Amino acid sequence: MITARPMPPKEILGSFCAAPDIFEFIQHTIFADGHALYNEDHSHLHHLSWPHLAFLWSDIEITKKTKRIVGECEKFMVRAGGWQKARQEAQMEQWFSRVPTFIITLDAEYCRECSDMEFCALIEHELYHIAHAKDFMGNPAYNRDTGNPKLAITAHDVEEFVGIVRRYGMSSDVERLVEAANAGAVLSRATVAHSCGTCSLRVA
Repeated sequence: MITARPMPPKEILGSFCAAPDIFEFIQHTIFADGHALYNEDHSHLHHLSWPHLAFLWSDIEITKKTKRIVGECEKFMVRAGGWQKARQEAQMEQWFSRVPTFIITLDAEYCRECSDMEFCALIEHELYHIAHAKDFMGNPAYNRDTGNPKLAITAHDVEEFVGIVRRYGMSSDVERLVEAANAGAVLSRATVAHSCGTCSLRVA
């Protein structure tokens, strides 16, 4: 049983390596009812097994819009055919022994240096991106054959997931959001939403 915080290897050959110990860690902590770190918000993920929910360490530093990316959750999809498809699937087989459904990639350097609380917050943030999908009535959807929850990638509630703020507190970005909200709106919500292409896409 792994309950100690997983750490990336000192050297990562090929820039990526599978991290099954992270999956074992969340199984015995965040997913374990009765554990101090248990979070029922993730109960729709409990049926997932390794490597349907797979983790990777990476020593490649990624920056988007001047911000360093320390974690990323994705639903694995092969957007190619022929040899490209075979090559991508072969890479997954090498890392995980099968093709995963969801992959969470973590910045190894950040995870070596961050605190235990920061590490748990990062893991949970990425888990929150895997949401229980809704049916056309807005109710939680389930697979007809297995009875398991249907899952989908989701965006933040706002600048952060509500569950992360509730459990780990506000980041500096969220604190600025709260300060702005407490100061009162300068423009109406509708005006802001319709002025932003990204917001319009999310609302749609």
